[in-house]
Order: sequence, then structure tokens, then C-alpha cells
Amino acid sequence: MRQYTSDIAFTPAVKQIQTAKGSRASYARAEKNRGWATEITPDLAGFLAELDMFYLGTANAEGQPYIQYRGGSPGFLKVLDDHTLGFADFGGNRQYITLGNLSENPKAFIFLMDYANSNRVKLWGTAKVVEDDPALLERLRDPEYPGKVERAIVFTIEAWDINCQQHIHKRFSQRQIAPVIANLKAKIADLEEQLREAKA
Repeated sequence: MRQYTSDIAFTPAVKQIQTAKGSRASYARAEKNRGWATEITPDLAGFLAELDMFYLGTANAEGQPYIQYRGGSPGFLKVLDDHTLGFADFGGNRQYITLGNLSENPKAFIFLMDYANSNRVKLWGTAKVVEDDPALLERLRDPEYPGKVERAIVFTIEAWDINCQQHIHKRFSQRQIAPVIANLKAKIADLEEQLREAKA
């Protein structure tokens, strides 16, 4: 049983290094004041609804880590209840490393990045593969996304935290910049028309 929710990441070894490096006191105050959240808040749900990608971390029985990029339509990582997220899993390169890892070690980690707004959120928990629940697969399916849903992955949150914004380089998705480019093209076309009229 953990004393604080952040103990999922702040192991004794981590706390020892924090002490040596001078950051333990501030984290100890945070632990006593509020700790990390364990439920999905409206703010977190809103954050998830805007994202079209995330990184999923798993590890095998030997502890060898593996990180996988997951992408889809905005909001494809869906809130199932106050502690649970789920997403549709599509066919890929058929290596099945994540599935194999989860079959022997349910511990998992989700790293969420909003590059445009320089925000990142970390989720610790467990994950499982669900292949025999048509209702769940339908709930997670995006009718506008062409990929075929092969299974669901359900993630149960044990703790989550918002990371600092330092050192995040801004990046924008095609979906975000398309309206800006369309507006600029329209302005250019209007100016070119004005120029033609002035020359005439």
C-alpha cells in the first residue's frame, strides 16, 4: 500500500536521489498537501478530447520497457468511467509487442503531449487487452476513421500528474494549421485580384 499516490513513481530510490539533488522537500510538501490525482477530472477529460495521439509504455516480465505511438481522431482515447480510459486498437505491423507485454505484466504508462499549447500529462496505471466485447469495441470505434478495430485496450488510472511546460517545442498538427493556411490562401487570392484590378 502506497502512502502517497505519487509513490507509484517516487520510489525509495527516487526519493533518495531527490534528497541528494535538493528537490525532495518541495515534493514532500506536495505529497502532504494534495498528492497526485487518481480520478479523471473534467479538465483531464477535456484535455483528452482534443488530443489525436499519445505514447503508451509497457514492459515485459523481465522489465524491458517498450514505448508505442498511438494516433487517431481527436478524442479517440475515451473516458469510460472516473478511473478508466479505453481506445480502439487497429491492425499495424503485427509485432504485437504491447499485447505480449500486457499478457505478462499489466503495468502501463500513458504520456500525453499537447505540443501546440506546451502541455503534457502523465498517467500511471494498468492496462488490459479486450477482444471479446462487441459493445465496448463499438463504443470505442470512430466511424470516420478507416482502420478496422481488432480489439480494445482498457487503461485503469492509479495516479496522474501534469508535468511542467519547460523545454516543450511547439508543434502543430495538419488539422490545426489547415484553417490558417486556407485563410492565408484566401487573403493572397484577394490581394492578387486587387492587384489585377489596379493594373487594369
